[in-house]
Amino acid sequence: MLLHDESPAGVELRESSYVLGTYARTPFHPREGKGARLADAEGKIYWDLLSGIAVNALGYRHPAILRALREASEGLLHVSNLFFHPWQGILAERLVAGSGLARAFFCNSGTEANEAALKFARLRNPGRSKVVAIEESFHGRTFGSLSLTGHEAYRTPFAPLVSGDVVFVPPNDTEALEKAVDGETSAIFLEPIMGEGGIIPLSSKFMQTASVLADRHGALLVCDEIQCGLGRTGKLFAFEHAGIVPDMVTLAKPLGGGLPLGAVLVGPRVEDLVKPGHHGTTFGGNPVACRLGVALLAAIEEERLLAKIEALGAWLESELAPLAGKHGILDVRGMGLMWGIELDRPATPVMKALLAEGFVVGTARDKVIRLLPPYIVPKKALQEFVKALVKALENTSSSNS
Repeated sequence: MLLHDESPAGVELRESSYVLGTYARTPFHPREGKGARLADAEGKIYWDLLSGIAVNALGYRHPAILRALREASEGLLHVSNLFFHPWQGILAERLVAGSGLARAFFCNSGTEANEAALKFARLRNPGRSKVVAIEESFHGRTFGSLSLTGHEAYRTPFAPLVSGDVVFVPPNDTEALEKAVDGETSAIFLEPIMGEGGIIPLSSKFMQTASVLADRHGALLVCDEIQCGLGRTGKLFAFEHAGIVPDMVTLAKPLGGGLPLGAVLVGPRVEDLVKPGHHGTTFGGNPVACRLGVALLAAIEEERLLAKIEALGAWLESELAPLAGKHGILDVRGMGLMWGIELDRPATPVMKALLAEGFVVGTARDKVIRLLPPYIVPKKALQEFVKALVKALENTSSSNS
């Protein structure tokens, strides 16, 4: 027996009365899911092509996640980082082995991971406050991470931000990058694929240039893979596509198997600098989230999902790329299971039209449809999406722009 109204109208009324209005919510009420499918409060079925913004990488009710969650629920839900539990070290070992870096620090979210990376960069380069980041990038909502975010609409309401000099350069502009990085630079922060910025992949040349410049000037190269990492591009880490190894990698979103978990992976230039008391967290690295993270990585390996992601991404590109220049599609960008479809009109009405047809997608900036489907998504879902997209664009006039 329910003690409160859980109908969509009741949920929306309660939130409008008591929850701080930080989100422009879509009136969609998912209640159940299995695989790549979601069901709403009325029982309507949808293909989920957003995965909770890249969090639910294995979809819903994946056997490995359910098994790990059942087993974890019988143990301790929390162990202070003053003490030990097995799963933090197990997950760290797997991340270190897969990345080629040296050690892991666990926190609760992506923005916390970037805050930690900023602090670790200061330890490496004391006295240097200059950071180079990318225009239209997104690194989080806390003050340090917000200072690195290259979209003024996010920064302006909260200025002045953290002291220090952040220089923004255009994505893939190697000449601008070379001019920006110098002996005063503490770190270079890059998203190998810029998610919130509209799904903009950084070229291998740009990434390699950043690596060379960091080495030359003693700066640290930090890859923010919070949205694009842990398999989404067809490789476990997106930086692998450029053939480089950064000094730090920040992770979150899918890492906890649906629970909050972030991480910073650090290389040899950082691992010996961080001492007890330099940084910490109460909840980061808790046993349940770490156990789910181990299950996620095991499933990616055992089910050979990276090869599937790569193949599906190549197929989806072959279907979407020819649509550029047609139906109001200006550009198609991405790889693996991370795609942006730039339109000649606002993306939100198209997103809502797709939702009405049974497809959950996201948006980025004003005019980009964002796809971040779970790694287990069937090809059938993407085939149906392409047809629905064309229909939605034909029914959505560019006069709305």
